[in-house]
Amino acid sequence: MNRIDADVVVCGGGPAGINAALAAGRTGAKTVLIERYGFLGGMSTAALVYPWMTFHTTGGKQVIAGIAQEIIDRLMAEHASPGHVRDTVGFVRTITPYDPEVYKVLIVDMLREAGVKVLLHSLMDEAVVEGDRIVAVRLATKSGKYEVTAKQFVDATGDADLAYLSGVPCLQGRDGDSLTQPMTMKFRMRGVDLAKVKRYMIDHPDEFYKKTPFDELEQLPLSGVLGYFKHWQEAELPINRDQVLFFTGPGPDEVLVNTTRVQGLDSTKLEDLTEGEIQGRKQVRMVADFMTRNLPGFENASISSVGAQIGVRESRRIDGQYTLQVDDVVSGRTFDDCIARSGYPIDIHDPSGKGVQAAWVQGDGAYDIPYRCLIPKGIVNLLTAGRCISTSHEALATTRLTPSCMATGQAAGTAAGMASAQGISPAEISVEQLQEHLIRDGALLSSGQSSTYSVI
Repeated sequence: MNRIDADVVVCGGGPAGINAALAAGRTGAKTVLIERYGFLGGMSTAALVYPWMTFHTTGGKQVIAGIAQEIIDRLMAEHASPGHVRDTVGFVRTITPYDPEVYKVLIVDMLREAGVKVLLHSLMDEAVVEGDRIVAVRLATKSGKYEVTAKQFVDATGDADLAYLSGVPCLQGRDGDSLTQPMTMKFRMRGVDLAKVKRYMIDHPDEFYKKTPFDELEQLPLSGVLGYFKHWQEAELPINRDQVLFFTGPGPDEVLVNTTRVQGLDSTKLEDLTEGEIQGRKQVRMVADFMTRNLPGFENASISSVGAQIGVRESRRIDGQYTLQVDDVVSGRTFDDCIARSGYPIDIHDPSGKGVQAAWVQGDGAYDIPYRCLIPKGIVNLLTAGRCISTSHEALATTRLTPSCMATGQAAGTAAGMASAQGISPAEISVEQLQEHLIRDGALLSSGQSSTYSVI
């Protein structure tokens, strides 16, 4: 068996894992990032999750920065993102479009700059556990089995795969029936007349989301659309959803469609995930055909790409030292062990119905994510980041969004690097020192910090 030794191993090459590996590598820890696909980016690239939302509160204050903002700055320098722009859907204040193909290349460059070893085409399928510690993970690869040993591990798989394989207690879905938010197969269309789309919105505001900023729409670049209620209802498609949702870009005549909905399946089960992929791709063809036949502006549009895999909103999450609750989010609660903040609202795509449940953050528009949510029970040298941190089903509906995942990734990677250097467990490091380290690296952990950023 091939063997690699490291200080920190990060499993999962999505935005949370990328930021965790960058943060760990920058502490000086010998870091390995493991990813099953032949490219990095996770849901942002494999499943076409686009745009990133949101780095700001509903009032426009930036509450997520650090490595996440550094990535945006570098994408902007390569003309691969316009930066943070107004959300013309109106659900949040800002969204952040980006070119996923440039992102795939940029993040590898950044990881190499940080000294991180990247292993692609590597499926982590076994955890070697001794007592209450992970000593290694085993990978299935084209060149046989690999064993990667480390002092500290970060689970950024989205599905809590490493935690689950290590025996960490995990939760899944909502209370009562354990159903998760639906999966979505996203796809892009080109040849869209966006000027015609915007004109139709201005002329027919009753057919679109009530929070759409119609008063500003003439001046704002069109970034997203939620609605076409009448068209969708008349079509009577066998998809349990009540509207069309799409976002513009990266191309000038291109949109990303987020309208398919696959419900009642468990993405951690092989046969369910297989069925989800099949249903999702059938729905893509159905929705695209509906859009070209019925929606003003889509008469000459066609499918340009479909996700390499179906997008997963919710699967396993750890039962950690603290479980973030919906009241913590909505009340804008602060925590002494805050390691990240977010301004994204509760956004629950109904596991069995048509709609979306939403609730906005009160107070200054942001809530804290405590360090304890990253720390699982039972295994002392493991941290989590991204979608699988410890939350309730309802709170996950905000922490699962990409900028929030980037922020918890940076925190987990920094903490893992510190724990490795000090020879202690992540639970034993000084939270105050961790917070100081994160702030030095640009993270925003208090409302006072966020007030220094301009309002968009």
